[in-house]
Amino acid sequence: MLWMKYNGIINVANSILNSIDLDQTVANLMVTARSDGYTQGYAECTQHVTNALRVDWDTSISTTCGVDIGAAHTSAKVEYNNMRLPVMDLVTTALQSEDFVNQLKEIFPDEADASDEEDLE
Repeated sequence: MLWMKYNGIINVANSILNSIDLDQTVANLMVTARSDGYTQGYAECTQHVTNALRVDWDTSISTTCGVDIGAAHTSAKVEYNNMRLPVMDLVTTALQSEDFVNQLKEIFPDEADASDEEDLE
């Protein structure tokens, strides 16, 4: 259990935080959120200009004109909320075992143990 305390939890957390899948999904979520915010802000600003100047503002110059940014952002949120990381499937399977610590050690070998094995070769 000392291995879990000093290595296991850290290895699981690092595997999640350093996951390329997580990075890509979060980046996509951030880009779509920014675009959605820009679109909503542009629409609100256009409404203020139209009301203040009593003219119709041409929104066709907006980079998001005719693009359903809200749907893209909603899709990115669904993707994030339903994301599955391969390492978590391995951890979940290992935790269901009676000897979960040894199974986790196989998934996340100690760096010290790995370097000892390399020295033996």
